[in-house]
Amino acid sequence: MSNLKKQIKANATVVASALLLSTAVSNTSAQERTGILGIDHVGINVPNMKQAVNFFTDVLGFSAVTTLGPIPLDDAWKKNNHMNAKTGPVTIKMLKAGTGANIELFEYQDNKGSAQQPAGDDIGASHIAFYTNDISKSVAYLKSKGVQFLGEPFLMPSGDTEGETWVYFVTPWGSKMELVSYPNGKGYEKKNPTTILWSPKDAVKNETEKSDSKTLSEAEIKSLVEGHLAIWNERDLKKREALMAKIYADDIEMVDSHFIAVGHKEINGFVDGLQQKSPNSKFSHIKAIDVNHNIARLYWQNGTPEKPDAVTGMDLFVFENGKAVKLYVFVDNKN
Repeated sequence: MSNLKKQIKANATVVASALLLSTAVSNTSAQERTGILGIDHVGINVPNMKQAVNFFTDVLGFSAVTTLGPIPLDDAWKKNNHMNAKTGPVTIKMLKAGTGANIELFEYQDNKGSAQQPAGDDIGASHIAFYTNDISKSVAYLKSKGVQFLGEPFLMPSGDTEGETWVYFVTPWGSKMELVSYPNGKGYEKKNPTTILWSPKDAVKNETEKSDSKTLSEAEIKSLVEGHLAIWNERDLKKREALMAKIYADDIEMVDSHFIAVGHKEINGFVDGLQQKSPNSKFSHIKAIDVNHNIARLYWQNGTPEKPDAVTGMDLFVFENGKAVKLYVFVDNKN
């Protein structure tokens, strides 16, 4: 384990570059064509279903939800799935593992397959990583339950996973699992990446925010949209920042046909640029603001008093928790 940690530290830059390249070449259109939304479950074979369920429920605190079987398997199924012809029926249980993918357990009666756990460098070897906000507390608790750890928690010092702490442990039947924690985020997030990795800590945060979410009235949404216009017309930086804090969520995303700006700072920079380019221009309504539940539509014009409609367009807003979280900007093409 110590050699592995040293190698990880020494090659952090290489790993970071590989991860960035992987993200850059990801093909989202393929995901759209297949209709895949995400990971539903992770399946693992266990030698004893009762032992496995007890571990996941009594030790890790998960919940067993569904059960199928024992289900006899015909010869064609076994052949197609590369199974021993003499292996017996299968029992399947699905577990809810907190926030994230479910875990599906398989137990085969009279199993004639290999009982040897894959080694760390075997093709097909895998593990499940569980997120915790306090890895020291989690390790101490699991050790009190007799769980074997493969070393001590290791804090990543640099690279894309800087700030992440992880440690491996093994189940009573020998499968390798992981605890991982990054309460302050990972190193790659500081680079303003196009894609942010999904995390259960964010999912829990989002669910909490939704449960506390304030439902805005139509009048309140219209008032916020008017505030948006005031932001883009405000020349004083401090006053504009104060307005943004009231109207925009901290991580608001503004999507233009040519770029995406995230957060107050980036949007502020864009507004500054517009005002410097056209110091006498001003934004105003073309027609009344439209509201549909938490979505609003603003048709606007921008120009000087002599030509107030030099540029026209439409802004589409999405509101959550009393503030704008998304802003889609459409600029009309004028011939």
